[in-house]
Amino acid sequence: MSLDSSRLPCSILLLAGGRGQRMGGQDKGLVKWRGQPLIAHLQRLTRPLTDDLIISCNRNHDRYAPYADQLVSDDSPDFLGPLAGIRAGLAAARHSRLLVLPCDVPTIDADLLNALRDTLERNPLWPVMVRHGEFWEPLICIIPTYLRAEIEQAWHAGERSPRQIFLQLGGIGVECAADDPRLANLNTPELLHPRSDVSE
Repeated sequence: MSLDSSRLPCSILLLAGGRGQRMGGQDKGLVKWRGQPLIAHLQRLTRPLTDDLIISCNRNHDRYAPYADQLVSDDSPDFLGPLAGIRAGLAAARHSRLLVLPCDVPTIDADLLNALRDTLERNPLWPVMVRHGEFWEPLICIIPTYLRAEIEQAWHAGERSPRQIFLQLGGIGVECAADDPRLANLNTPELLHPRSDVSE
């Protein structure tokens, strides 16, 4: 299935602003998988969907710039976690909805993004997140941007968990199988380059 860019206009935020501790401090979005940086795989999937592609990054801005319409950074140099990047994306978003994806899920597909969008169309007032089994994936979500004020309020009250905030705001789940391969989180060198992977 392909993505239909004519419906549900949205801004898209690709999160690439982490410290990369599990990657030995490397900038995760620029680490290569199957011959291309991780950020390139997500950019290729989402580019047809939006005229407002945002990348949250805290370093290597010149290398990320070709993949985005705009770059945002945390308002602190201390790598405060993904919620900081989401806040920056919400502040910059040009549309009334913000689709958020982390840079280390390169096997996510159009079917899942369409499912998120369909769910939001039916429930336009609340965040929509992927859920598999008992686990939520709050970094694979769509957020109505009118919720920015509530998210800012939670941030300034000390909350740093996107999952907690989105659930408090009435978050709705898009159900996936517990072992859905599209949700593979390639956040270590071993997961990126398993010994059996001969495609590198």
